[in-house]
Amino acid sequence: MGSEGTFSENGVHAPRLVSWNVTSACHLRCPHCYLDAGGQIPAGNDELSTAEGKTLIDSLADAGTKVLILSGGEPLLRKDIYGLVQYGTGIGLKMAIGTSGTLIDHKTAERLKTSGISSVAISLDSLRPSIHDRFRGMQGAWRKAMRGITACLDEEIPLRINTTVSDENIPELGDIVSFGEDLGIRDFQVFFTVPVGRATGSGAPDPGLYESMIRDVLENTARPGLSVRPTCVPQFMRIATEMGLKNSSWHKGCIAGQSYARVCPDGEVTPCPYLPLTGGNIRKSQFGEIWRRSPVFTSLRDPGALQGKCGRCEYREICGGCRARAYGLSQGSRNPCGQFTFQAGTGRDYLGEDPVCTYVPKER
Repeated sequence: MGSEGTFSENGVHAPRLVSWNVTSACHLRCPHCYLDAGGQIPAGNDELSTAEGKTLIDSLADAGTKVLILSGGEPLLRKDIYGLVQYGTGIGLKMAIGTSGTLIDHKTAERLKTSGISSVAISLDSLRPSIHDRFRGMQGAWRKAMRGITACLDEEIPLRINTTVSDENIPELGDIVSFGEDLGIRDFQVFFTVPVGRATGSGAPDPGLYESMIRDVLENTARPGLSVRPTCVPQFMRIATEMGLKNSSWHKGCIAGQSYARVCPDGEVTPCPYLPLTGGNIRKSQFGEIWRRSPVFTSLRDPGALQGKCGRCEYREICGGCRARAYGLSQGSRNPCGQFTFQAGTGRDYLGEDPVCTYVPKER
C-alpha cells in the first residue's frame, strides 16, 4: 500500500480518495445503479445540507484526504454543487465529479471550471447510441453525454471516461478507449457490475466469464501513456501480473477501507459504495475518527484477517479480493447494499473469499 496514501495517526494510511454520494436524485434509470437512484428528492429527505457538506469537507481535509469525488445519483442536480466544489478547492482538496454528462452544456462546463473542479468523469458505455441509451435508461443519453464531453474538453477540464462492462459492449472497449485517445483523453475506468441496488437480480456472475472479460479489458487497453483501471474486480492485479503488465496508477486491487471510503447522502461512512457495513455517521463522529477507529475499516487493512482462499493467496497483498461480493454473494444475500439498510459490521463474512475469483492459491 506504500504509495496509496500518506501516513496519519498511529501509522494508519490517510484516505487518499473519498467519494460522496451527494444526492440520490437522478433523471436517468440505469439498470445497474447501486444506489437505486431516481426521481427527485422527496420532502423531508435526510441528505446532508450545504452546511453539513462543508463540515464534511473540512473533516476529510483534516483526515488527510487528497481527492473528493462528488457522485450521486446525479450530482449536478444539487443546486449547491458549484459552491461545494469551490469550498473544497479553497481548502486544498482536489475536487472531482462523476456524472452521466447529460446535464453538461457549455455553460455548465464553464461554471465547473470557474468553481475549481479538478476533473470530470463522464459515463460512456458504448459508441453506439442505442446501446448506451438503453443502458442508461433514457433516450438521447448518448447524444447529451457527447455534448458534455465536448463542453468539458472545450473548457480544458481534465476528463475521464467511465465505462460499465456488459455482454453488449465488451467487444468495443478497445474502440471506446481509442475514441477517447483521439480526443486527447488518457484516463479510463472500467467498472464491473456488483449485484446491489437495481442490479440485485443479476446474481453471481460466472467466474470464468469474469476472468475472460478482465483479460479482454487489459489486452485491448494496454497502451503506453494511458491509465485504464478495471474496478470492482481486484483480481485484475493478479491477471496483469501474469500478463506482465504494469501501470503506475495501479497499487492494489481492492482499496476499500485502506485508501478509499464512501460517504452516503445521509452521512453514513462505508468502505465502498457496494459494501453496506457502516463505520459510523459524520453527523455523530468526525470522519477521521471513523476512518481510524471503526472495526470494519481496521479489519480491512489487515491481510491476515482474510479468510478462505483469499487468506491463503500469494496475491493477497496486491489483490485482496472483492469484499462486497464476499459479503453479499457468499452469504446468499441478493442485496448487500439494501438501499441504506446498514449493519453494525460485527460479522466477518465480508472478509471471506471472493466468490467470483477462479484462481487456486499455491500451497505455502
